[in-house]
Amino acid sequence: MKAPAWLRLRMVPAEDSSAADSIRRGRSPRTDCVHLLWSLWVFITPLLSGGYDLRWAGLTLLSYPIFLWLYAKTLIAPRREAWRYALGMAAMSLLLLRWYPAGLSYFIFGCVMLRVSVSRSSVRSYLLQLLAMNAIYVAVAMWIGYPPEMWVWVPVMTLIIGVIINVERASEEKDAALALSHEEVRRLAATAERERIGRDLHDLLGHTLSLITLKLELARKLSERDPAASRHELDDAERVARSALAEVRSAVTGIRSTDLAAELASARLMLECSQVHLDYQPPPAGLPPDIARGLSLVLREAATNITRHAHAGRVQMLFAREPGVLQLTIADDGRGGVNVDGNGLAGMRTRVRELGGTLSIESPRGHGTRLLVRVPIDDLEPDVDDQASEVPPRLSRFEGAAWQA
Repeated sequence: MKAPAWLRLRMVPAEDSSAADSIRRGRSPRTDCVHLLWSLWVFITPLLSGGYDLRWAGLTLLSYPIFLWLYAKTLIAPRREAWRYALGMAAMSLLLLRWYPAGLSYFIFGCVMLRVSVSRSSVRSYLLQLLAMNAIYVAVAMWIGYPPEMWVWVPVMTLIIGVIINVERASEEKDAALALSHEEVRRLAATAERERIGRDLHDLLGHTLSLITLKLELARKLSERDPAASRHELDDAERVARSALAEVRSAVTGIRSTDLAAELASARLMLECSQVHLDYQPPPAGLPPDIARGLSLVLREAATNITRHAHAGRVQMLFAREPGVLQLTIADDGRGGVNVDGNGLAGMRTRVRELGGTLSIESPRGHGTRLLVRVPIDDLEPDVDDQASEVPPRLSRFEGAAWQA
């Protein structure tokens, strides 16, 4: 007879398992094994209650490998099945409770690991299950004759640890959802920009190239009959081409600033999700690509640091242009007190230094933090040059004849 799927010794993480979630977040699932250090109480408890004996050794050799297997299965099994292995730990502890007090660690693990199989929307269900499991434990402990203090400290311990684990899981789920939102913002910004570029190129180059082709054909046909008119058409074609070149440059300027604009939108989403209001200005047009990318990374790191550490309620991100210098100011009204560069600030300084700029920080304790980034930059090119700003010439009287020729 084939064993049920939940009893098979299959150690491959399921798609919706806790281990798979850790892998998707870039974290090794082996980090969850650090919690097994709490199981050392199985080996410490005899020192506090009469010492080691053969019964303890035999029950430990029997139960501890089963506990390790149940723990691993709780992490790698699908969420709809993981609760069975958590209950298995608790049930094994209660079955051995009369002869094996050290096995109470299995019960605590079972209560805590039950959270792995519960979604964020089922926290109330988890707490009710936790209370029910502890009620069963108290009844068994009273029936066996455990002292009253044992009826109290185990339920209190499981409830405290359970609430802590629940808060940690909820925070991890929120961070994961926030990360997905940031990626979605960047993806939508990139998609919208591609669509805008496609529309602009179609509207701009389609008509303009047709007009240039028409004027060149007309100039060729008029070159022998009316050289003056032919030169006039060539001049018109040159002006149309210059205008098209300027508009292409303007489109490229928009492309270069897209990453920075998308990063500002992403920073606003991140901060607003943390109840932090962001005031910001759109980036200046015509930024060189390397400066736009460098400032995008600085903005991303600053928003992350504010979200995690500043405890701010309001943030400002402002751009200012001075002769030969672009200035970015990032100020928050958080707790301040930043006097040592962590990994985030060190990374920002490195990126700004690579751009040939400087980064200064003012962070008096209790009065927020103000970052000032200054990078050298040439005068930004105007969106449209003088020659290109001319309106493309209208069809001349010769173009009708060209279409008829």
